[in-house]
Amino acid sequence: MKKLSILPLLFLGAAAFAQADDAAKYAGIIRTSELQKHLNIIASDEMEGRETGTRGQRKAAAYIETFFKTTGLSTPAPLKGQYQQLYPLYKDSMINSMLKIGKTEAVYGTDYISPVNNNETAHTKGKSIVFAGYGIEDKNYNDYEGLNVKGKTVVIFLGEPKKEGKYFLGGSPSRGSEWSFPGLMKKINLAMDKGAKGVLVINANTESFTQRIADAGKKTNVYYPRNTADAKKVNYAQLSHAYAKTILGDKISGAITKAKSNSLFDSSDRFEIKQKTSFAFSKYRQTINASNVLGVIEGTDKKDEFVFITAHYDHIGISADGKINNGADDDGSGTVSVMQIGEAFAKAKAEGKGPRRTVVIMAVSGEEKGLWGSEYYSDNPIYPLDKTTVDLNIDMIGRIDTERMKDDTLNYVYVVGHNKLSSDLPVINEGMNTKYTGLVLDYKFDDPKDPNRIYFRSDHYNFARKGVPVLFFYDGMLKSDYHKPGDDVEKIYWALMEKRARMVFHTAWEMANRNEMLKRDIPLSNDVR
Repeated sequence: MKKLSILPLLFLGAAAFAQADDAAKYAGIIRTSELQKHLNIIASDEMEGRETGTRGQRKAAAYIETFFKTTGLSTPAPLKGQYQQLYPLYKDSMINSMLKIGKTEAVYGTDYISPVNNNETAHTKGKSIVFAGYGIEDKNYNDYEGLNVKGKTVVIFLGEPKKEGKYFLGGSPSRGSEWSFPGLMKKINLAMDKGAKGVLVINANTESFTQRIADAGKKTNVYYPRNTADAKKVNYAQLSHAYAKTILGDKISGAITKAKSNSLFDSSDRFEIKQKTSFAFSKYRQTINASNVLGVIEGTDKKDEFVFITAHYDHIGISADGKINNGADDDGSGTVSVMQIGEAFAKAKAEGKGPRRTVVIMAVSGEEKGLWGSEYYSDNPIYPLDKTTVDLNIDMIGRIDTERMKDDTLNYVYVVGHNKLSSDLPVINEGMNTKYTGLVLDYKFDDPKDPNRIYFRSDHYNFARKGVPVLFFYDGMLKSDYHKPGDDVEKIYWALMEKRARMVFHTAWEMANRNEMLKRDIPLSNDVR
């Protein structure tokens, strides 16, 4: 047996000790005075509530970008010298909608509606009408079995069937699968792929349309994402029950009854009506850009692997009564925390102690609207997602959960996602917390029965759905001042916020410097997709 020299082990121990010292040293850059300074600006009235697509959001983006520049964070190379990844938002107004079945023209708002944000300017014609149940094609259930819909108009119901009282096509037992949520676009695209010229939709639980619903379908009062103009899909209209019965006859009455109870359709329920359809739709579209702001600390020997640290910098803007929702905790606290974490990594790099992996600080917008910015990034990634070892997401770490009445109230943080995607996540996070910060890590929101469904409600989810391991750090402030004008700087617990931010930094430091990327050894369950 070869004799083992003790000298390399001594050097290894010294190196590990030095790295630990470095982590503590640079964590000290994250301090209350700096968090206060930046949050007093991010959550000021001047930022007008930072609603996505508004002047306030753009002001906040510019402030974060300037901070990245002055503290030494680089621009992402794929953005060619820019810190901001722009993504488009749209506002649509209907010009005209005309639906004709046979020789009779339907009345908009009474017989049908055609939502403007889901239809494009086009004129399509179908040679007949085919009823295809829920419009689903799945290994366990197929509404299209034996049907030829090429060149025809397809009629489908919203939702999906149940078997023995339970959804059975995947997803959640209580919500069903993607055929239910978001569902409709999936069904429309399937019909298009099968050659359909258009889709007529029936909601079994909505017999007719109110004037408000009809008017809302004609225009979008706020901007929304996704370039539907470039999407390859067919247009659709939703029918009232009375009109559906007029054009489809008695068979559709029985189908409506079935769909109300989520019953399965079989081959005997499907039918075809030899009626030609004509659907003409036109609209006017306005376009603006929102943005994600990215700052980069390039790694050393593992620079082609990435650690993402994210927070959303947008909030809900100005209320109808003119009050500004400053969003100091939601998510000003996360925004200034990732800024400070970025500064700590940049300082380490400037002093020759930079991370082995590339660290990307990303402040995203559109979270309050439906995770728009992170969805855009995950669908249009700047860096390969298979080389992104983790996303550490911070959304609200400055307050105290009013529902939490324990001795450790002032020394906790909720951690979400610890038991999903990677078994490395809790080991590293708990280890760093034990070593440096000593917070109580509460996994309450990882309970699969959590009615709040927190795992799905912030930007980490869009990394998780692509298979990237995630941890989400959160204070649980769901009751007091949540999405209200009272979410102000004066209510922040600064020492606790500093401690939480440092814990995230230490976790990121370890993940950026360890030898291996995080394992991806826990499949993403249907409940999470």
